[in-house]
Parts: sequence; structure tokens; C-alpha cells
Amino acid sequence: MAYLTGFHAIEELIRSGKAKGPLLVANAVPRARTIMSLATDHKIRIDRVGEHELNRLAPDNRGIALMVEGKDTNNEITVQEFIAGLEPEADALVVVLDSITDPHNYGAILRSCDQFAVDLVVVGNRRSAKDAEVVSKTSAGAVAWVPIATVSNLVRAVEQLKESGFWVYGADMKGDAVYDKDLSGRVVLIMGSEGSGISRLLKETCDGMVSIPTGGKVDSLNVSVAAGVLLYEARRQRHGKQ
Repeated sequence: MAYLTGFHAIEELIRSGKAKGPLLVANAVPRARTIMSLATDHKIRIDRVGEHELNRLAPDNRGIALMVEGKDTNNEITVQEFIAGLEPEADALVVVLDSITDPHNYGAILRSCDQFAVDLVVVGNRRSAKDAEVVSKTSAGAVAWVPIATVSNLVRAVEQLKESGFWVYGADMKGDAVYDKDLSGRVVLIMGSEGSGISRLLKETCDGMVSIPTGGKVDSLNVSVAAGVLLYEARRQRHGKQ
């Protein structure tokens, strides 16, 4: 059993309706009391526990923790279900994460995906971040809202999206400037790991590569920061065409 301890993460999971609890409370500070009220509204059991007991169960707590199962924290969907639910002419933005193993990066990317209205995030069931607590806390609870498809074969998933009218772009330092690409319509954006980038087979599915023109002295942006910049540009273009 796992425990969420971040205030934002707990609140958003409860609001999403997927939390089952119980909510463990050792120190009812004002923020914790707000969460307790939210839990009561959603009919989630609240258990008062001692600080020693809560520290044993959830060492990184702030006086409160929500018991969860891994499946409770995600808004899971399959690629097939996502495609089937699209209206014939509907635009959509999908992010594919290739070997993002750092849960802090994964959580930060999910937070950007929530803020910039990404319709689906696709991750592999291997070589992906697994720490649900860190992901949820870093994403500020966005993991409870962003639709996520976990697949065994990323290449096949991207091919299915292409068959449904999606254009696919990979993030690469040597790619074309992102603002020179049309990111409206149906678009897939692939983010690779900082160590090895996008895998060769996945890169071969891309219709083009995009980069963020920079003027700094270090090699590149952190992958979560890069994802945020690229998604902002996609959102800006889409807003301008609405």
C-alpha cells in the first residue's frame, strides 16, 4: 500500500473522485482541516493516528497522508479508447514519453500537460517512472486529471495515432525551430530521455523534429522544462486558430 503526502496531490485526487482512502491525520493544521472537510464531502473515512505511526507509514508526511493503490492515482485509458472517443474532425494533442525514468521529470511534465490542455499522455510500461508518490506530488495532483495510456509498444501506439490522422513530431536539439512548425490539428509530440533521447525506431515514426532555439551556455534544457516550452507553443498556436 502507498501513501500520498503532498497537500496538492491529496486534494486533487480526492476532487477527481478516484480516492478511496482512508485519510490518515496526525496533525490537523489549517491546510489539513481543509482536506479533512473535502474528504468528508467525498465520503472518505478519516482516521486519527499518532505522529509516530504516521511517520512509520509515510515518512515524508506533513501531518496527513492518503492511502492509495497505484491504479487510484492515474486517469488510465487505452490508446484505442482515446481514438474511438475522438470526433471525426476533432483536434487533439498527445504527448509520448520515451524512457522518462525520473519521477520528478515525469510529474513536472504531467503538470505542464494539465496546464496546456494535453488530451493524452502515452508512456511505456517499461523504462518509465514508477514512484506514484513522487510523481503525484511533483505534478501537484495533475496525475489524477491527465488521461494516461500505458502501453507495451510505443512505436505501435504512435502508428495507431498516425493512422487516425495525427502528425508526429519529436523533440530534438537539431530539429527545426518549433515556432516554424504547425502544431495545430492532430499532433503527437514525443519527448525522449535526457540520456539517450528518442529511440531510433520511435524517431523513424516522426514526420519531423522540433527544437527550442536557445542562447545559453549549457548543452540543453531539462526535459520537463523543454516539454513545458513546447506545449506552450502548441497551445499558443491552437488558441490563435480558434
